[in-house]
Amino acid sequence: MTSSIVLQPIVDLYELGGFVVLILTALSVIAVSVVLLKLWQFLSEGVGRRRGSERAIEAWVRGEADQALLLAEKAHGPVAIVIASAIRGSIARDLPRQTVEEDVQRVATQRLHRLSRGLRLLEAIAQIAPLLGLFGTVLGMIEAFQAMQNAGADIDPSQLAGGIWVALLTTAVGLAVAMPAQLLTTWFDGRIDNERIAMETAIAAIFTRRVTDRASIARTQATEPREAAGMTGARLAPGE
Repeated sequence: MTSSIVLQPIVDLYELGGFVVLILTALSVIAVSVVLLKLWQFLSEGVGRRRGSERAIEAWVRGEADQALLLAEKAHGPVAIVIASAIRGSIARDLPRQTVEEDVQRVATQRLHRLSRGLRLLEAIAQIAPLLGLFGTVLGMIEAFQAMQNAGADIDPSQLAGGIWVALLTTAVGLAVAMPAQLLTTWFDGRIDNERIAMETAIAAIFTRRVTDRASIARTQATEPREAAGMTGARLAPGE
């Protein structure tokens, strides 16, 4: 008895809305499935976790390359994976800088693409649901005006009003599906943008430190002969 009371409004909704409501219901089920899968993916892959990555960068800036790589490999998240790739390339002195940067960029692109997979389907549902609801409303209005034409002079305004609100029902269902889908798509895109910015910042920090170290080494090697010459001159001065 209780189940029939609960299901009766749903059955009435399908009877009034027709096949359009059925299609919108199927789209809502797909949207919920995509949202749950993305939430599980973001949680399992550590999206938004920064502490381990920040510690790896701090160790790298201090010159502790091995410790930085260990921290990056132990950290959890897409940013940590990109940092580990950048550190490995920087440690491998035999690799050209351009090759390392291209490899790191490839890893970052793959991780971001993995995170954005499925969001286009959710965005498509958010776009098509209100249009589908409007399509159902147009069909309902056509049926209502056909009923007016058939009734002739015996038209009942209440019947017309009833046909119109039934027609508008599909638009309401379409908006109910589209609005949460659009909000969640925007939220997911925002999280992915944050990951992209964090990756770019981390890559810049690692490669900038690498260039600074090489420049420092070059300056040291250039000043060592001059310092040695100065010290030799100072030792020769007393014998003059």
